[in-house]
Amino acid sequence: MTVSVAAITATGAWYGAGLKTQKQATEAVEKHREVTAEEQLAILNERRGQLVGKKMTMERKLAELEARKQGATREESKFGQDRRR
Repeated sequence: MTVSVAAITATGAWYGAGLKTQKQATEAVEKHREVTAEEQLAILNERRGQLVGKKMTMERKLAELEARKQGATREESKFGQDRRR
């Protein structure tokens, strides 16, 4: 009897969690559909700005690494980088 009750309780909890997850996914899709084209464009432009910033950081680090690889010290590899910003 105890095993049956535990099994029923576990099954109910698992099923309920599945329903909640499905509901959250549905709400996320609905929210995405409600966003206007202008809002989507603003979101994409913001994300683009973030990615461009990351790209610039990575390019700077790569340039410093290349300079150090060619024998420059850490300070020498950073020389001139501030002027580009």
